[in-house]
Amino acid sequence: MTSQHAVDSARRALLGASASAAALTGLGPWQHAFAQGARPLPGYAAWKDAGAMIVHSPNTIELRRSAMGDGVITPASQLYVRNNLTPPNADILTHGDAWQVQIEGVRKPRPFTLAELKKMPTETVTMVLQCSGNGRGMFPSKPAGTPWQVGAAGCVMWTGVPVRDLVRVLGGTDAAAKFLTGTGGEVIPPGVDPKSRVERSVPLLAANDALVAWELNGQPIPLAHGGPVRLIVPGFTGVNSVKYVKRIAFTATESDASIQQTDYRMSAPDAKGMNPSDPSVWEMPPKSWINSPLPESGTLRAGAAVIKGVAFGGTKAVKQVEVSTDGGATWKVASLVGPDLGRFAWREFVANVDLSAGTHRLASRVTDVMGRTQPEARIENKAGYLNTSWRDHSVTVTVA
Repeated sequence: MTSQHAVDSARRALLGASASAAALTGLGPWQHAFAQGARPLPGYAAWKDAGAMIVHSPNTIELRRSAMGDGVITPASQLYVRNNLTPPNADILTHGDAWQVQIEGVRKPRPFTLAELKKMPTETVTMVLQCSGNGRGMFPSKPAGTPWQVGAAGCVMWTGVPVRDLVRVLGGTDAAAKFLTGTGGEVIPPGVDPKSRVERSVPLLAANDALVAWELNGQPIPLAHGGPVRLIVPGFTGVNSVKYVKRIAFTATESDASIQQTDYRMSAPDAKGMNPSDPSVWEMPPKSWINSPLPESGTLRAGAAVIKGVAFGGTKAVKQVEVSTDGGATWKVASLVGPDLGRFAWREFVANVDLSAGTHRLASRVTDVMGRTQPEARIENKAGYLNTSWRDHSVTVTVA
């Protein structure tokens, strides 16, 4: 969790990001791209920056790589959307303080209303929220699912009550507990198998950092991002931070929901289906990518250039970022810039380079404090999850 100094830094970064977003809304390429037959934003996300987003479907909306800007904090108006089920009716926000979260698998189980949670001490954590399939569109095998590039990710602040504090108030977890299980409040249509519910289990250790949150970037969480209350699991992929959370349980086994048992598994590319024995998509590995310059920047002039991007380590802090201008043949250490908002947040990096005339393959790779370095190759898997390949995320620019 963040210290007060880090929280203050995050809020200043948020103000800067909001100002930058407002200034950038007039940039032509975004509006031009949106005007060329792009899908409109769905009603529950109509408040987002349409020109900066790619609408894949009503439940899958991505931020354009060229729209990521320079701020650490991603404005909510530019944060990606991924829903596994249709969101609940927006009426749940009207009386949000009455929303209840049932806590189970503790010695004194009970429900808490949002109004009750708001009376407890809060914490703020800044973290990377990233879809498990971010980078899926770079797999040559073209896995089924949304072909995300890099925009199914953002760095945002969540405010709420630490799960560990709720556990303490309720007398501790059951002795048999091995998992933290969150259940979402989406409505399951009549006749649909109840196992289609959004319910995810993560290892119990994740509860030490988890939050029951009701604010996103200092504002009430909008419906598109899980309001009025969302379970936040820092360092884990977004599916594990259950939206519209109505139940948090400490369980001896993983949920029997299909989203846990047969979805979000690192299954072999040739597997006929996903197997519960395959590794679950939980913690995010180290990852980085370059946001500037990009191929759409046009032809660059030979000479000095600045490479900018973002890097994160999942559950561990960033130690170092390197960049390459020759497709990984040689590397140069980049500078980490901007505020350090904690081990779950991403870091901005910059590198001053000289580019000669011709084409250059620009790449970045991050190393976390545990010594894990972003790999060159992706992990091939059936659903295209957890693509951290620096080669896949590299970009080719033309210099004249």
